[in-house]
Amino acid sequence: MKWKEQPYHPGHSGYVSEFGRFIDGYLANHPKVQQDQLRGWYIWWDHKVNFDELEREHQSEVPVHNYYYE
Repeated sequence: MKWKEQPYHPGHSGYVSEFGRFIDGYLANHPKVQQDQLRGWYIWWDHKVNFDELEREHQSEVPVHNYYYE
């Protein structure tokens, strides 16, 4: 295996583990994997927030006691 030359970043030694090289190669040969990862990211993290609904949820919360069986 040939070592992959990478630009220097402060705080980074330039070392790339065998697993890191494997993942880099796998993702380069399988671009659909990254597309699926991004699609999953957008589903969970980049959704629109309805602030009115969020406020209603906060107002309808029941206070929790320190001891559950009180």
